[in-house]
Amino acid sequence: MGKQFTRIESSHKAFIERQKIFFVASAAPSGRVNVSPKGLSSLRVLGDNEVAYLDCTGSGSETRAHLLASVDKRLTIMFCAFDGAPVILRLYGQGQSLMRGTSEYGALLPHFEEVPGARQIVRLAVDLVQTSCGMGVPLFDYKEERGSLVRYWMAQGLDNLRKYWGLKNMRSIDGLPTGFCPDEMIPPP
Repeated sequence: MGKQFTRIESSHKAFIERQKIFFVASAAPSGRVNVSPKGLSSLRVLGDNEVAYLDCTGSGSETRAHLLASVDKRLTIMFCAFDGAPVILRLYGQGQSLMRGTSEYGALLPHFEEVPGARQIVRLAVDLVQTSCGMGVPLFDYKEERGSLVRYWMAQGLDNLRKYWGLKNMRSIDGLPTGFCPDEMIPPP
């Protein structure tokens, strides 16, 4: 049976910190609902009602576009136990995208190890924590992080990262603007 909490309890925090993968769900008022897997040990519990994750450059930026387009900024983060006791934990609340190069991004950056290709920090003000059994989630063995994404952006360099943002991360798949400003995120030399 599912249980609901108004804050992240210490047992929830311990569970979250053990997970190697989490899923982020977002939606604009219309268009597609997006669910993205995240890893790289990029999520931090910042308080009883706040988490944030360092977001790396990918082929789109649906979460940021959805947060900008929606009035209520709904965001859900889900964790599943792929080993040990079966648990699913969801964090519900209002999200905020902090673009790389802004003072807000810089203020939260000490909580993370910035990696090549980082483009934003997504912060979630948690208003509901829900746990459920997770007995239908299969067991998987964790091997290691792929490392491919970090190696790719290291090899590409900052100029190519800026170009990629300009080509691939300026609009969602539904055409919503992301508001990314590549030259502000990484100023040209």
